[in-house]
Amino acid sequence: MVSIMVVIATNAGKLHSALWAVRASSFMAFVLMIGYATLVRPAEQQANQHGGRLGHVQRLIEESSAAKRIEASGNDQAKALRAKARSMHRQAYDAHAEGKHERADEFLAHATRLMLEAVQLAQSNGDVNAKKVRDFDARAESVEALATAFERICGEKKCKPDERDKLIRNVKEKTAEATRLRDSGDVDAARARLDEAYVAIKIAVEHQRSGDTLVRSLSFANKKEEYVYELDRNDTHQMLIKLLLEEGGRSKAPNLQKFLQDAQTFRSRAEKEAAAGKYEAAVRFLESSTTELVRALRRAGIYIPG
Repeated sequence: MVSIMVVIATNAGKLHSALWAVRASSFMAFVLMIGYATLVRPAEQQANQHGGRLGHVQRLIEESSAAKRIEASGNDQAKALRAKARSMHRQAYDAHAEGKHERADEFLAHATRLMLEAVQLAQSNGDVNAKKVRDFDARAESVEALATAFERICGEKKCKPDERDKLIRNVKEKTAEATRLRDSGDVDAARARLDEAYVAIKIAVEHQRSGDTLVRSLSFANKKEEYVYELDRNDTHQMLIKLLLEEGGRSKAPNLQKFLQDAQTFRSRAEKEAAAGKYEAAVRFLESSTTELVRALRRAGIYIPG
């Protein structure tokens, strides 16, 4: 039929019209063919297509690198989103089985979005864990440096060897335990254990330096500056109280609470004196508070040298 139309055309205008008709007819025929194919596509072909989507999303949830990242992150929120994605996938499967393919597609799209959110949370959690590990390593270096300083100061002051060895052994044990916890992935518990070693060795250094020219030779611009220094020492002792007294029933040691109460009373007096600008008196009260904390620690069986 197309050939006849081209032959009959006897001038350029008629030829152009005839060719346009052919192109238009051909395009319409193509559209009609696509529409027809869509209308007559077998039901099993649609089912296969949706079945493939179900499999793809299932692999995303269970086997993909994203799924592994979520699992390894330890992020509870990310894992909860993944669980919701599983639920969406199950609902998509049920809808597919009932022939409700559009509904199944909605569930699958929702599941995919949930996995994307979960991966983003997992990645964020990974960044946080990486920072925690870096902070742990930095604190471990501080512990090592303080231990070296403690041994040096002990050498200068002729510390008792058994007292020095007892502290160093305790610090090394806690540091080793912290390292094992870090390597097992429990960074928070590792940092808590390392902080115990850090505070213990820091206090040991402070006590070896206190009461002699090593500390008294420190130059303070004024009493306010000295007050800030003593406040830091007091805070450090309180930190050790918080970290260690709950171990092994130590908080029940006889007269322990009295020492702690006295320490708090002296601390409160120091803060009131400082607020009034009376820093010399504030320093004396802080020193008394720290002394009571040391007594509390020793009564609890925690070795504090010096």
